[in-house]
Amino acid sequence: MGKGFSTKVVHAGEGRSRPYGAVTMPIVQTSTYAFADTQEILDFVEEKEAGGRNLRGEYGRYGNPTQSAVEDKVAALEGGERALLFSSGMAAITSLLLAFLNRGDHVVVASSTYRQTHTFICDHLSRFGIESTFLADGEIDRLEDCVEPHTKLIFCEAPTNPYLRVIDLRRVSEIAKRHGILTAIDSTFATPVNLLPIELGIDLVIHSATKYLGGHNDLLAGIVVGSYPLLSQLETLRGILGCVASPHDAYALLRGLKTLAVRVQKQNETGQRIAAFLEAHPRVRIVHYPGLASHPDHAIAKRQMTGFGGVVSFEVDGDQAQTSCVIDHLQIPFIGPTLGGVEAIAQQQALFISRDPAKRAASGISDRLIRYAAGIEDAEDLIADLDQALNAIPPSQEASV
Repeated sequence: MGKGFSTKVVHAGEGRSRPYGAVTMPIVQTSTYAFADTQEILDFVEEKEAGGRNLRGEYGRYGNPTQSAVEDKVAALEGGERALLFSSGMAAITSLLLAFLNRGDHVVVASSTYRQTHTFICDHLSRFGIESTFLADGEIDRLEDCVEPHTKLIFCEAPTNPYLRVIDLRRVSEIAKRHGILTAIDSTFATPVNLLPIELGIDLVIHSATKYLGGHNDLLAGIVVGSYPLLSQLETLRGILGCVASPHDAYALLRGLKTLAVRVQKQNETGQRIAAFLEAHPRVRIVHYPGLASHPDHAIAKRQMTGFGGVVSFEVDGDQAQTSCVIDHLQIPFIGPTLGGVEAIAQQQALFISRDPAKRAASGISDRLIRYAAGIEDAEDLIADLDQALNAIPPSQEASV
């Protein structure tokens, strides 16, 4: 009998027997693992060369028991065969791209992506002779036309950052399989609570585990989930690059994962309420949230997601100064460039890109956009705080209608 999601977040990947009878998985703080004798080394190497997954350690750069528990748990949550933990979300993304793309290959980016992912593909993969084509959100009808004979990967993000666009993953998968192309998605904003891309035909699922999976703004980690053959190829590169997560971050992530279901369910509910409140507020120009009927991808999101997350992006009915006024009057959220934790966090995202208005405009992110990531606070308190901050815009500075 299959276990429910909440049961899996608590127990999957950890087994029943742990050192010293401990309930919690210990932090295995070591860089090197000793062997009893030469025969144990030969047995270890034989199993490794046969392609098996040897759970005992060799050297810290290649794995750790605490790390393995996290990987097994997230693989179970995503419905994948295996997962690999990395030192950050960007380490996971860049390692994946380097592992599966070679000189002369072509990648199609089928949705808007995190700007550092975009930068890596444009400015760094291009140096190695890897070509790329970027589609704007909502342009999935053009996806098949962008496929070239040398296309090896379709990469997407859902929901996207910061406009929360949601791409039709079944359609992406169908197109990719028709052409024998690998697919990967950054599913950080969705989490496995709300979206299971592997069930929709996607090959590789990526998370910045720093965000919702960790949930407490106290660690850096990234994770990739997929099949055994694909992850074995990626694991080899991870061992060479050395971008493995520390045992302490793995332990903090394992601890955070145990409350993932209850945290995200709360954030889903709060996000929906905040989005509805903001959409009706006279000082808000537009709300970007896939749980709203007004969102351009609402029908797709409703079909393939079970919840819409705790991030709500909205644009103030004013200019940069009025938007900054709202940010500065918020009393509950912290101001910062992250999301997914138990604390609410808000940011005027464009200002983190550059002080130059031209560079901000080129990024495609409006000066008046606020990305608001709900924590697990009471929704009523967050809404009341948003209301007073929006009403704090001085009448003399309000935008004309």
